[in-house]
Amino acid sequence: MAGGARGASCWLGAAALMGLHFCSLSLALEVSVGKAAIIYVKNGSDVLLPCTFTTCIGFENALFSWTRIVSGNYTEIYGGSIKNKDSKPVPSTKPDYEDLDKYEMPDATHKDREYNISILIHFAEFSDSGKYNCFVKNPKEKSTGKHNATITLKVVVELEKVDNTLTMIILAVVGGVIGLLILVMVTKKLTLFILKKTREKKECLVSSSANDNTENGLAGSKAEQKSAPKA
Repeated sequence: MAGGARGASCWLGAAALMGLHFCSLSLALEVSVGKAAIIYVKNGSDVLLPCTFTTCIGFENALFSWTRIVSGNYTEIYGGSIKNKDSKPVPSTKPDYEDLDKYEMPDATHKDREYNISILIHFAEFSDSGKYNCFVKNPKEKSTGKHNATITLKVVVELEKVDNTLTMIILAVVGGVIGLLILVMVTKKLTLFILKKTREKKECLVSSSANDNTENGLAGSKAEQKSAPKA
């Protein structure tokens, strides 16, 4: 019995170690730029380049940076660090950054172990089109290298208008069907209510007629049951 318990304990311990090892190898830190691979923005407008990272082992003084890829060359345009999970990102002020006034980190909050390191590009120009990489490095990880995700920005003259005609037609049809079902249900309820009231009225009239016949001395009435007056 003791041997079985010891074996089970060892097995659970090994499973826990394997889980931690798996976490440290593949899920220690993940970087995401969202579901959209390409972001479109009108020339002269502000645009947000999204980037978040998650980690299952925690972090201390995590480093992040935004890099622009031009003709195969990586140029760092923004960066900073996050002390811990309760801290906000602190932008760096490297002297070799191209334009510190062009990029800004909005005051975004973290949620569900997802840490926001998105940046805002002011007055995007056609020359800002291209690929951008969001890099993150967690000093607590034993592995070297950074985790990153890439997103493409395209600055256009005008944003394409989305044709919502089909969507509106579908919504109208669905709304019409739902409205028809509600009308049928209300009509059914009203019909049943009227039939019930009509039946109650008929029963009331029949009962009232029987009572009147009894009082008027018809067959089976109380008048026949009275004894004849004495002489």
